Amino acid sequence: SLSCRLYCEEEKDPKRRSCQTVLAEALDVVVRSFAPILPHLAEEVFQHLPYKKGKAQGVFRTGWINASSAWKKPGIEEAIEGACAMRDAFLGSISGKNALEYEVVIVIEPGLLFELMEALQAEETSSVSQLNELMMASQTTLLTELPKETPADANIIKGTFLINLEGGDIREESSYKVVALPVAKAKCPRCRRYTSDSASTPCPRCLKVIAGKGST
Repeated sequence: SLSCRLYCEEEKDPKRRSCQTVLAEALDVVVRSFAPILPHLAEEVFQHLPYKKGKAQGVFRTGWINASSAWKKPGIEEAIEGACAMRDAFLGSISGKNALEYEVVIVIEPGLLFELMEALQAEETSSVSQLNELMMASQTTLLTELPKETPADANIIKGTFLINLEGGDIREESSYKVVALPVAKAKCPRCRRYTSDSASTPCPRCLKVIAGKGST
C-alpha cells in the first residue's frame, strides 16, 4: 500500500522514491488545474512545495499542464484494472475482514493477462510486489494452475477480464481464479503484515531495512 511504501521501505529505495514521484506529479497537476479558480490557494500550495518546479516564481509562471509521455506505458492501465478486478473478488470473499490476515493465490491461464500480472509481480510469491500492494494482502502468489495442496473447502472465486489494447486491435478475454487463505505467520511489529516468524521479531524485509539504516 501507499503507506507501506512511504514508511516501511528504505529512504532511497526505488519503490519509495517512485511513490514520492507520483505524489509530486499528482499534486502538481491538481494545483495547476484549480489555479484559475482558486488562485490564492494554488499559489500558497505552490510556494510551500518542498521541491522546486524549475525556475518558476509562481504557479502562473509554470505554464499549463503538460504530462510527460513517459507516464503512458502500453499495458499498464490494463494490468492495474485487471489486478483491481481480482482484488475486488478477493475482498468480497472475506466479507469485510482484515485483508492483511490473508494470503491470496491468483490462478490465471497462460496468456496476455498472466503476462500483465507478471509485470506487477515477477516472483511467484511476494509480500512486497506491486501486485500484492494492490491486493492489500500480506502475500500474493501468482500461478497458472491451482495448487494441489489447496484446501478442499477453500472459497475459489472465478472471473474473467477482457483486455483491450492498441485501440481494440488486441482483444483477449482471460479467466482467473482467486483464493483467499488465512495466513500462517505472525504480524510484523513494524509493517503490520503477517509475514514474520514471531510477533516480537520484524519480518525479513523490515529486518533488512533496519540493518541498512544502522549501517548508514
